[in-house]
Amino acid sequence: MVMKPSFGRRAFLVGNLIFLAFISILCLMPIIHILAISFSSGSAAAAGKVALWPVEFTTAAYDNVFGKPEYLRAFGVSIERVVAGTALSMLLTIVTAYPLSKDRHTFRLRTVYAWIFVFTILFNGGLIPTYLTIKSLGLIDSLGALVLPAAVNVFNVILLLNFYRNLPKELEDASRIDGAGHFATLWKIYVPLSLPALATTGLFTMVGHWNSWFDGMLYMNHPENYPLQTFLQTVIIKMDFRFIKSENAELMLQLSDRTSRAAQIFVAAFPILIVYPFLQRFFIKGVVMGSVKE
Repeated sequence: MVMKPSFGRRAFLVGNLIFLAFISILCLMPIIHILAISFSSGSAAAAGKVALWPVEFTTAAYDNVFGKPEYLRAFGVSIERVVAGTALSMLLTIVTAYPLSKDRHTFRLRTVYAWIFVFTILFNGGLIPTYLTIKSLGLIDSLGALVLPAAVNVFNVILLLNFYRNLPKELEDASRIDGAGHFATLWKIYVPLSLPALATTGLFTMVGHWNSWFDGMLYMNHPENYPLQTFLQTVIIKMDFRFIKSENAELMLQLSDRTSRAAQIFVAAFPILIVYPFLQRFFIKGVVMGSVKE
């Protein structure tokens, strides 16, 4: 017999749903506002007439963005950084978390190495030594300066190793009986079973690389090497009508600095908005299972 929920329970569920919907709307409103400004005319945006719906609809801001080689070059640098940085970081995270997930009987120095990694969370070499290291390695103005310093994220390593610990040990024992070594066990058993944790750490890594701007400003001497977020931070704070061809007077009349910036910001956020829904179903499961230590 199925018991019907009480009135108090139903009232709680309805109230909880309304509260969560309200919070979701608050989170979406800034994005909708930016999108509305990007599709509005420059005069309407400058006059503050735009709220959540475009005023005097126009795509001039996006025509400007996609016709601007500097923006597209920065966008390409960020794509390269995210692809290379995420692939390298996930590879190193997987091969680092696997031995650290073993007990002291299997890996005697496991505790020593674990504390070394934890130490890097609490202390770091500092900004100047890090810059001097990057410079001495000849990585200034290269993609390596954006990828290598963040190649091993200790938080992701801890999340993944705790996920590995939650996997049944009998699976590893069975693979050993079948003659599989550590690498075969890792790639054929642990990695396929760790998709929720890998999706979670992968999402963290992608968002971290995509949103990072300070290292681009620090390690890149030439603006053409800037990733997108550094470009947004340093370039579009100025009026960018200088990027519009002088003969395109009609486009210039429809633009303002607000509409152009809004379009560039939305295009910059769009890839993450597209990727996140596909990884969302793994996200909570990966965080919860990877954060529990047995």
